[in-house]
Amino acid sequence: MRSRPWTIGHRIAVGLPIVIVMMGLLIGISSLTTVPWNNNPTGQTIASLTNDTVVTFASADGGNADLSKPGDYKVAERALSITVDRNGRQIGGARAVKVDESADDTWQVNGKGKDCKQTITVLIREPVGATGARPGAVFMHGAGFGTAYNSFGDVAQTLASAGLVTAVIDKPVWDTTDVNRDYPASARVYDDVVNLLRGMDNVDAANVGIYATSESTWISQYLLRDDSDIAFQVLLSPMVFSPRESLGFFVSQDFALAGANEGYQSIVRRVFSADTAMLGLTNFDLDLPESNAYSIPTLVAYGSKDVMTAQVEGVKRIFAKAHEAGNWDVTVRSYPVANHVLRLGDEAQTGTLLADEYLTDMTAWVEGTVNGLDQTSERVAGNSIFQSIAVPQELQPRRAGTVYGIILHVSMLLLLAVTGIMWLIALARWIRGRMSGTRHPLGFAHRLDNALIILTATTVGTLLLFIAGLSQVIMAVVHLAWGAASTDDPGMIGWSWPVIKAVCAFVVLAWSLVFTRLIEAAWRQGILRWPLRGEPIRRMVRGEEPVIASTRFARVLFWLTFATMMYILFFFAFWGLFVY
Repeated sequence: MRSRPWTIGHRIAVGLPIVIVMMGLLIGISSLTTVPWNNNPTGQTIASLTNDTVVTFASADGGNADLSKPGDYKVAERALSITVDRNGRQIGGARAVKVDESADDTWQVNGKGKDCKQTITVLIREPVGATGARPGAVFMHGAGFGTAYNSFGDVAQTLASAGLVTAVIDKPVWDTTDVNRDYPASARVYDDVVNLLRGMDNVDAANVGIYATSESTWISQYLLRDDSDIAFQVLLSPMVFSPRESLGFFVSQDFALAGANEGYQSIVRRVFSADTAMLGLTNFDLDLPESNAYSIPTLVAYGSKDVMTAQVEGVKRIFAKAHEAGNWDVTVRSYPVANHVLRLGDEAQTGTLLADEYLTDMTAWVEGTVNGLDQTSERVAGNSIFQSIAVPQELQPRRAGTVYGIILHVSMLLLLAVTGIMWLIALARWIRGRMSGTRHPLGFAHRLDNALIILTATTVGTLLLFIAGLSQVIMAVVHLAWGAASTDDPGMIGWSWPVIKAVCAFVVLAWSLVFTRLIEAAWRQGILRWPLRGEPIRRMVRGEEPVIASTRFARVLFWLTFATMMYILFFFAFWGLFVY
């Protein structure tokens, strides 16, 4: 004998605990995966002593020294080739090769691991007609895969035209990628090239320095640890802190500048708390050899539109470490409008120019430094230096969260794939059944198929909205890093997060209603009544009075879909969408 349908009060009494339990679980996951992050102090500044970035030195008679200038010499180019491995061994000597500026941007790489060998082109630029032993400079690549022919051309040409011998090389990469680059091995290769210049007849071996930008300012610290005879260094947008701290700062700041909702910004904290060492990626937490990193004459250059480096805290740390090493010869220049690589405009566009006066100032500093003159211009000059948030120096790897996150994401992807296949099979069965005149081809009871389709479409649609919003944020950050201006209208990256949170709560409520309906059906059929009776259970199993569906396929589809949708909700919880 069937019971009458439940009243609204009955359904609320059963459904409310389900909502509370599900929301409690999801809120708990969001809370446990939250990474504390202190952005204070915000809006830090260092006021420059003058807006004039010119660099001057005293002459012997007390006036300004007359230094070599860009354009004083014509420049000749020649190319050498060396082969190096990751153990720091140079295989054979340098070989002269033909200068080929149309060369393909690829490397000759052989082998794997520490024995991997790379043939590297070294492009030498020399001042024509310059007499005596000349100072030298070796250029060190930032992130990416630069070659001798597509990197530093204008800067190396300028220094050579002022009397220096410069060397630009193919970036040492071997079989590594951006995330597992071998920094100590790279430092050894750059030192090989430093020694190559030192051995040239027209180079003053005591006056060879380096020009490092962005990522290579981590490598330069290893170089100065291994070679105490480097004469000077020009650091362009130096990454002073560890990769975890530097990249965490950069991405978090740029999420905010792009106008992303604070929820998207919290994703940065979870990403940069990953324990990458357990995956074999140890570069995130380098133990940088800072004791010698700023012990030699140093020029630091920033652009005011650089959204990647922590300039205020970076300058303070450079001065502190330099003074600890007994070095007081540190000069800082900040250029208005310039981006991370001191270019004017969007780096995504070709032909962007360097900041006004930068080449002249940098060349003057190098010339005065290698000649041992006393600097008369201000040490800190140019645009006021600004930093929006603090470097997250408290950021630490969280192994438990990393393991949980990997398991969750892999499982969710597998479930999505399997569930997608099952739904394709279900669609084929439904079409075949409808063509044969069957009213409910899949055998779902209580109109459960309609509810399942709506909930699945809503949950997957929310997942796609999340992916679209995050993708737009990432693209906005990339454009900012290239030097593009931020937009006044953030678009969906501003409104999509609260919409996703609202839809997530709706999905939880909807699932509770589905399970309330199933519990009611089981009660009315006598399955959940105490004491349990065998016949109603047998009739349900045989599909004669189904609670979910009359076919095994539909029952499997239901529970598989439910598991997948729950994993998506756990995914949302992991990334903080259930933080209220």
